[in-house]
Amino acid sequence: MEVSHSVLVRWLRAAGESSRLRLLALCASGEPSVSDLAQALAQSEPRVSRHLKVLCEAGLLERVRQGQWVHYRLSARPVAASFVRGILAQIERRDAVHAADRAAAEVTDGSPSRLGRALAEFAGAGGLVPPLGAVLLLGAAHPELLECAASAARNVTVIAASRRTAQAAAALAQERGFGCRVLRSLDAARAAAPYDAVLLDHAGGAGTTVQRLLADTRSLLAPAGRVLVFARYDSFEGARERVVEHPLARLRRLLDAAGFVCERLSPIEADGEHVLGCVGRLAATVVATGGAA
Repeated sequence: MEVSHSVLVRWLRAAGESSRLRLLALCASGEPSVSDLAQALAQSEPRVSRHLKVLCEAGLLERVRQGQWVHYRLSARPVAASFVRGILAQIERRDAVHAADRAAAEVTDGSPSRLGRALAEFAGAGGLVPPLGAVLLLGAAHPELLECAASAARNVTVIAASRRTAQAAAALAQERGFGCRVLRSLDAARAAAPYDAVLLDHAGGAGTTVQRLLADTRSLLAPAGRVLVFARYDSFEGARERVVEHPLARLRRLLDAAGFVCERLSPIEADGEHVLGCVGRLAATVVATGGAA
């Protein structure tokens, strides 16, 4: 199906801006809310809303109301959706910006998954077992990890990436009958430090983000505490770098740079996803105890 010259120009102008192209990519794989999209792009909700308005007025996106939330998806018009998918098909799958957006936009709906169960099993084998005092979960992409933390610790704090994620985590806790605090910022969680374990559930979409979170985690852990990191495998693949570093080696190096000793490191694959899981302890504690658990 063909479109007029003026319509094509309008579509190109709407899509031909960095933030709006990123929004189109996220909406092409789901129906995110403004809050989800703002979190993914690390921009304010008003700014994201302005970009969404441009895309909707151009006819590339459409608004969908789900209860009290407004979500966005590609236009139901086949020619408009085809135009968007044609543009997105030109983007390299491992592009760092879009990989980071996909990871940051992940939210949980409380549904179980094989990947979530595999992550929880890895966490349990890595030391997330009772009796623990306090556990901090950064991100809540997988309800199984939240349940694992709740079964291992007396106190669980969740840092949610968006309002929708916060609501889903709170609803899951109420449904399963365990208590947890759900917060929106890491600063608010510092008052309850130190933590016996800190979990980074799909921690960002790039090595630099994981590096920053590991640095923050160091100041939150109890001396004998552990950090557990779960991140997309492809977020560590530097396809455009001169020296390509294996994802496993890169994550191990990031742990070392942040002052951790890696105890467990393994790829985890399920539901068509590839995730790296690792467990680290503070290097100073390992030295002081002679490597004892």
